[in-house]
Amino acid sequence: METNEIKNLEYLKKLATEHFQTLKPANDQSQTYTAQIRVLNYFELGCVITDLLKLCILALHHNRHKISENNEKESVDVALLLETVLSLFPLDELEFLSYVSEMVDEHN
Repeated sequence: METNEIKNLEYLKKLATEHFQTLKPANDQSQTYTAQIRVLNYFELGCVITDLLKLCILALHHNRHKISENNEKESVDVALLLETVLSLFPLDELEFLSYVSEMVDEHN
């Protein structure tokens, strides 16, 4: 029985190494993690940040559809925000959890 448990533990460690990629340990002693988003350049990063802020403003003033009716650049790029959220979604970790679930069900 112990040999089987050791094999399972080794297999879980292997799966964790392969699939837990979204969160990286911070480089300090805070015991926190970081999640990265990928952007093409500083301009796209700026667009993501400003669109997030604009979306928050819109949420606070839900009766307004645009930040400014006169300036199209101030409208919120929802597609860019959704792409950013999608990039943060931890599919690898969810796949790993599926494997763990299968292993647990297999042993019950």
